[in-house]
Amino acid sequence: MNKIVAIVGRPNVGKSTLFNRLTETRSAIVDETSGVTRDRHYGKAWWNGVEFSVIDTGGYVTNSDDIFEEEIRKQVNLAIEEANVIVFVVDVQNGITDLDDAVATILRKSNKPVFLVVNKVDNSNLQYDAQEFYALGLGDIYCISSVNGSGTGDLLDKIVPELPAEQVEEDNEIPRYAVVGRPNVGKSSLINALVGEERNIVTPIAGTTRDSINTRFNKFNHDFILVDTAGLRKKGKVHENLEFYSVMRSVRAIEQSEVCLLLIDANNGVESQDLNIFHLIVRNRKGVVVLINKWDLLDKSDHGFTKQYEESVRKKLEPFRDVPVIFTSATEKQRILKVLEQAAQVYENRRRRVPTSKLNQVMLEEIQKHPPPAVKGKYIKIKYVSQLPTYSPSFAFFCNLPQYVRDPYKRFVENRLREHFNFTGVPVQIFFRKK
Repeated sequence: MNKIVAIVGRPNVGKSTLFNRLTETRSAIVDETSGVTRDRHYGKAWWNGVEFSVIDTGGYVTNSDDIFEEEIRKQVNLAIEEANVIVFVVDVQNGITDLDDAVATILRKSNKPVFLVVNKVDNSNLQYDAQEFYALGLGDIYCISSVNGSGTGDLLDKIVPELPAEQVEEDNEIPRYAVVGRPNVGKSSLINALVGEERNIVTPIAGTTRDSINTRFNKFNHDFILVDTAGLRKKGKVHENLEFYSVMRSVRAIEQSEVCLLLIDANNGVESQDLNIFHLIVRNRKGVVVLINKWDLLDKSDHGFTKQYEESVRKKLEPFRDVPVIFTSATEKQRILKVLEQAAQVYENRRRRVPTSKLNQVMLEEIQKHPPPAVKGKYIKIKYVSQLPTYSPSFAFFCNLPQYVRDPYKRFVENRLREHFNFTGVPVQIFFRKK
């Protein structure tokens, strides 16, 4: 079930700081030195056992005074359309500005839950100053300081009950594949290549959300549901920043699927927005197949060009290199069947359960050959391995000193798992626990 919280407001009120505060339970998502540009817009948050997505709209405002208001208006309207809950951040030190009032006017007309958050309230005197924001007409105010975290717990206590309740999905054993990617990479063309030949075999299925089209595909010995995000917006409404629009739609499509078909334009290669969406897939622990579309338009006369291109793609996707990369052309229908075969294989990889006896036999032998390095004169002894009962592959390694196992050894263990048991295209989680 999609649970999206959008943070809106004018620039420099602390939206990104609040975003980092809400998502800091997973340090890999919040990084002050590297990956900030990629991670600041989208992250996962957990509160009281509830997981939800957080989107920071702040990074998408064009830095020009004369179009500030127009850009913010576009973002707020899109947040109202896409998100379940809206967090409207204002700055107590500046009081109510014209931009704050403009955003509030739009939010008052929405039917979505809106939380008016007064940021930078660091002392009791500022709490009195915050009372003026009641004039925005958005109900209760929530005084916080996103820098030190004060007030954020009370805010989350109020936000979580407003999120949609969990729904038990029908276990009909039909895979769900999402077609995601930047605008204009050929998502619509791929959909047409898959389902446009014989319309009589396509059975429409009612979507769980208004912004996704779920299509039943039953052809060539394949049976799955295709979650399509292509071409869903009316042309007259596509005025907002396309990068922001792409991320918002991708979040929903990814969370609804088991396997994602990530389209990349062969002419442009892997760009920052492609990596953004790829990391969304990995964080959501979904299977992924990378499709290099429009491959027919490239000059491939140089010897080894394809191999070099594939290696450059995998290099940019590091450290998760174990993904299928297919060179295709949706308009020419090149390797379309291979796309389906790889998606089906990744789906099976994601569902794979390794017998505990086999797992221990193989992995304990590998660990015995290459034990974890000693730390502070203490030796780490791994005695038992078990696959956890999760939707995506997760493994627990029981040992005497789990706190001393470093990331390089975790990567070594993951690589050995991938070597012996096929988990291509699927993120694998490794946990070291006390024996």
